Amino acid sequence: MNNIFQGPAAGELHAFLQFKRSLGYGYMRAEFTLREFDRFLIEYAAKNRHWKLDRAAIAWLSSKPGRKPISVSCDAAVLRQFYRYLRRSSEPGSTAEPIWPHLPTESSFVPYALSEKDVLHLLRLCADLKRPPFRAALYRALILVLYCTGIRFGEALRLRMRDVDTRSAVLFVATFKGRSRWVPFHRSLSREPDRYLSARLAYGASDRDARLFVGVNQRRLPVETAARTFRILFKLAGLKPERGRIGPSPYDLRHAFAVRCLSRWYGQGVDLHARLPWLSAYMGHVDIIGTEKFLWRWG
Repeated sequence: MNNIFQGPAAGELHAFLQFKRSLGYGYMRAEFTLREFDRFLIEYAAKNRHWKLDRAAIAWLSSKPGRKPISVSCDAAVLRQFYRYLRRSSEPGSTAEPIWPHLPTESSFVPYALSEKDVLHLLRLCADLKRPPFRAALYRALILVLYCTGIRFGEALRLRMRDVDTRSAVLFVATFKGRSRWVPFHRSLSREPDRYLSARLAYGASDRDARLFVGVNQRRLPVETAARTFRILFKLAGLKPERGRIGPSPYDLRHAFAVRCLSRWYGQGVDLHARLPWLSAYMGHVDIIGTEKFLWRWG
């Protein structure tokens, strides 16, 4: 039963989503895009009696003028796939495709180069996070897990107690962007999760399905809360201005891991291109293309 989409194109959107998932795609991020488009269609159809789907698509892409072009391009890419599906599943000529705008296909985003000195400074600042009482241990552990394993910010926040084995020094990262994986780490990192878990005992459930990182609700650490605390730490460290979007983000700890790994291999004189598949598998990329960006940004 379709309980995701409620708008005038709910049936088509649901069928398209099911089709993509039948091919093995998780399509989680695209689902959020389609749901937002569905909500827009409800209001658009109510205001425009003789509305057309192709015009509605362009209207939706134009409805947020403050968004970055690359973000609009990502939304447009999902809609293009949707229209391709409609053309193939409908009678010839029955689907009018929009005249798509020319949008950038690559982000101009340049990651912030966090140094080891920067990370050590952030760890020292964590000691000043007083409330709730385990907050200092929480963010110290989170920063070190991100910096030492290179897993994604969202992957870290979704870790469950069962996913962390400090004795064997390995994390299990559940399916995200189409790939689950085991992530081994250096045994020296094991001490940090253990310290955090000791501090966490009085503030969160310890069953295997419970989230590893928890906030004041004792169930999970919301992305917005964690991101806000990171912004505060970056500002206190002098890495980010009081206002604006410039400066580091939690993602840059993942970038720092990749750059540190490439730098170490380079110092050892190994063939970086031969090692990229290793790094790609470790970081959970679907293919090596997603890993090569670290190579040219490092170089």
